[in-house]
Amino acid sequence: MRLSEISNKEIIDFQKGERLGILGQTDLLINEETGEIEAFMIPTMKWFGFGRKEREDLVYWQQIKKIGQDMIIIDIENQN
Repeated sequence: MRLSEISNKEIIDFQKGERLGILGQTDLLINEETGEIEAFMIPTMKWFGFGRKEREDLVYWQQIKKIGQDMIIIDIENQN
């Protein structure tokens, strides 16, 4: 799968049913030796996205439950 195929998809938390962000607005943690994506670094914003960056949440590749046509569903509680 190419990064261009998953960019601009919404990231949805499976447990809470809430939108965490859009993949195109996140940074990636990439394994320099293998080139594999290890995690998404999702910025958490204040004031409905207009404020400064408060912190970043890490979502590891193993936490992805499903990559659909429009969204990526993740399970934050799954830390395998």
